[in-house]
Amino acid sequence: MIDLMGIINLNEAEEHLGELSRSRSLASIPFAGRYRLIDFVLSNMVNSEISNVGIFIQHKYRSLVDHLRSGKDWDLARKRDGLFVLPPAYTRTPMQVHRGDVENLYSNLDYIYQSRQKYVIIAGANIVSNMDYRGILEYHKNTQADITVLYTKANCGTHDCVRSNILGLGPEGRVLTISQFKDTGGYQNMSIDMFIMKKDLLIELVNQCIARGDYDFVKHCIIKNVKRLKVYGYHHPGYVARISSLQSYFQHSMELLNPHIWKELFFKSGLIYTKVKDEAPAKYIHETEVTNSLIASGCYVEGKVENSILFRGVKVHKGAYIKNSVIMQKGNIGPGVILENVICDKDVHITANKQLKGEYSYPLVIKKGRVI
Repeated sequence: MIDLMGIINLNEAEEHLGELSRSRSLASIPFAGRYRLIDFVLSNMVNSEISNVGIFIQHKYRSLVDHLRSGKDWDLARKRDGLFVLPPAYTRTPMQVHRGDVENLYSNLDYIYQSRQKYVIIAGANIVSNMDYRGILEYHKNTQADITVLYTKANCGTHDCVRSNILGLGPEGRVLTISQFKDTGGYQNMSIDMFIMKKDLLIELVNQCIARGDYDFVKHCIIKNVKRLKVYGYHHPGYVARISSLQSYFQHSMELLNPHIWKELFFKSGLIYTKVKDEAPAKYIHETEVTNSLIASGCYVEGKVENSILFRGVKVHKGAYIKNSVIMQKGNIGPGVILENVICDKDVHITANKQLKGEYSYPLVIKKGRVI
């Protein structure tokens, strides 16, 4: 086993995901036909031989807890180490949760203290990628860095870099500055908010922030200490999707229809695991047309599907036409329905002969359980 523990810090901003995050956390948003966003970072940790993973949750975590269960599907149901889901502790004021993730980390310091690993990787669930953390840990040791920040070369002219942090790098990859993205195009060193450091340093930084009244981990623990500590950047050359808005969710979902991206994301450094459900294969009726689409198990397809993603148990009736759309679990698309640039959340029923169309840059979203 690698001498590295994992912390999945679910402190991402969710307000820009609209209806998709209204009743669930960002980590449990469905993605790619049968997965949740948290499956990618969690699978990366398991594939990197990390056996101790703590998930620091904030709110709206019922669906996430139901999805993770004991961690068995990721081989983390163990007698020693394993998966730890750590709900937010409350402040002295009844029913008032902490202001930020530093206070949540501080409330659960016992878990970090008692972990037997020397190093820790801290990551969020909004980054969809397939990477092996073992090589990054070796880089961290070889550079003798205090903190290693993972980043990607992002084309901010075509991808959503808003509210991201941009790294200013010096010689040999030393991080000189970390600043919020400004409205400029071209390629930028975009941080993917993953950090490797010694566990003792993490504990020290959290205690220092609490003593000063600080509460934001990236802003107060990392950015504030860039000049004081030895911070290095590690460039991840592979595919990275940052889910930060409704538009980025839709854009990166459509990118999965590119075979090169799909193969890299699901096979490059290891498989992506998720909660197992036993369902029959998708069923295609005679004269069905399916082009360049991802169709999950349990689907019944009788109409036409083009450049779309259908989750488990979706029914597409005769005469329906779905284009450039994402239909989540157990959606029911009636006869003669036309959908284009649409995201249907779980259990949506579109009755016969309806026509719904959004824009590719601003898809139409149908909320969970809605009947139209």
